[in-house]
Amino acid sequence: GEDGTIQALLELEGVPYTGSGVAGSALAMDKDASKRVLRDAGVATPAWLVDPPDGRAVATEIGLPAILKPVSGGSSVHLVLATSEAEADRALAEARERGESMMAEAFVRGRELTVGIVGTRALPVGEIVPRHELFDYTCKYEPGMADEIFPAELDEAVAARAQEQALAAHRALGLRDVSRVDFILADDGVLWCLEANTIPGLTGNSLLPRAARAAGMSMAELCDAIVHEALARRGAARAG
Repeated sequence: GEDGTIQALLELEGVPYTGSGVAGSALAMDKDASKRVLRDAGVATPAWLVDPPDGRAVATEIGLPAILKPVSGGSSVHLVLATSEAEADRALAEARERGESMMAEAFVRGRELTVGIVGTRALPVGEIVPRHELFDYTCKYEPGMADEIFPAELDEAVAARAQEQALAAHRALGLRDVSRVDFILADDGVLWCLEANTIPGLTGNSLLPRAARAAGMSMAELCDAIVHEALARRGAARAG
């Protein structure tokens, strides 16, 4: 449902829905295309390479360690931290067997931050402290594998910069109603945008509701706010 397919079906049937439209959903799901848009909008994003032929190319053009992940995918499925050319070769070979396009991205050491967006409002910044070296599938979905801190313990100026960059990414990608934008705050203070999620989780323990609670919003109020954004947009479209 994140790549625009379901959104297109809903629009064909005239069914209203919350969240980003077809174009924004498809763009955010394509990590290569979205990183190009972010870069052009002045939102810093780590260097990347699409479908490198082998581990040597990754080491030469991106450097090691490097993150290897599907160009179009979510939930950190098939995410690999390659620390050697051999590990990169193995990840790329497995991707070819799956028929999957892969992206190599420069690994940035630092703090994992996330910013929820509702309408035009950036929620308090959160920090994710995974038990593994990066926030992989296991750390995302297995209890106790990551600490999630809301609000993050950050200098006010850094938190404000993360919120500004999250809103800039949200706008640049053409997203609407709700999103969650993920960053790495590097050890040298540079803020790097990793990606934007157009359908962030809405369980009680998901990152977006936790950010909303840090802003004083209950789950019901969060859902109401998202629906209100969609209704307001629908009303404006009818009036136009």
